[in-house]
Amino acid sequence: MKSKIKKGDLVHVLTGKDRGKKGVVIAILPKKGKVIVKDVALVTCHVKAKKQGEISGIKREERFIHISNVMPVKE
Repeated sequence: MKSKIKKGDLVHVLTGKDRGKKGVVIAILPKKGKVIVKDVALVTCHVKAKKQGEISGIKREERFIHISNVMPVKE
């Protein structure tokens, strides 16, 4: 899927729970048509320490959203 959105571009979210937010593209999967936008589509993950010395806790991270749900913004 050919798209005009690249890593580092400023985009505007069109649909979903984060509609209206703006952010920078962190990662892109062009074959699947998905992008990760900074501070958009945040989910809470409970992380358990697997080895001694690792820290367990609650971690918030971004998830992929479909590329059709974002629009490039001119800076």
